[in-house]
Amino acid sequence: MRKSLRISLIAVFAALHVVLYFLSFGLWRNWAIYIEAIEGIILGPQAGFLAALIGSSVARMIRFDPLWIFGIIAEPVSVLTAGFLAKGKWKPGMAVYSVMLLAYFLHPYGRMLPLWTILDILVAFILIYPAAKLSKSWHRTSLNRLSISLVLIGFVCTATDSLVRIFLLVPGGLYSVFSGFATFQELQYIFTVSAASSYIEDVVVVAVSLLVGVPLMVVLSKLQFFQEKKQKDETKPSL
Repeated sequence: MRKSLRISLIAVFAALHVVLYFLSFGLWRNWAIYIEAIEGIILGPQAGFLAALIGSSVARMIRFDPLWIFGIIAEPVSVLTAGFLAKGKWKPGMAVYSVMLLAYFLHPYGRMLPLWTILDILVAFILIYPAAKLSKSWHRTSLNRLSISLVLIGFVCTATDSLVRIFLLVPGGLYSVFSGFATFQELQYIFTVSAASSYIEDVVVVAVSLLVGVPLMVVLSKLQFFQEKKQKDETKPSL
């Protein structure tokens, strides 16, 4: 990918993050999560991470969010994970999940909070490897395989966003910093309400991956957008 094109795409997706942040309403995360998987696939892990970091940071500079630290860390990391999965690399995502889940369950609150609240994250952990394997050569496969790949990446991506926020909140200790989490009962209430919303967002992300992601990837493949990128990737050893 030419440097000028890469910079332009980073700017475009960063701007999309800002716009979706201001349009967000109804659930606990902003609407930028709905494009994180697509962002990681198109830009790749490094450029996608940068676009999400710039967009999420600028958005919160314009409209301050008391919980700003959650978004500006969770969104770039989830895009980074999606970018690696789209390149067929499963080890980075597996490492992120292993460290954060281990830290969560080692924390006393992690063992006290209801297990059902993170079931989607545990399922995503299991799906990391098949998502990477199915997505390695998605631009040369059938429409059905492309659809499955995008659904898996989208699901793992949004679950990663949730996992990072949970990691920062519980084992990261931010529950003791922000108001509203002073007692375990308050933390449990907010945690369970947010978890219920998270499952709705998982469904929406899957729908966006199918209705928006698949047609977009098909068009870009026909325009040979990924041709040069694919050739470069194939000369590098995969993780």
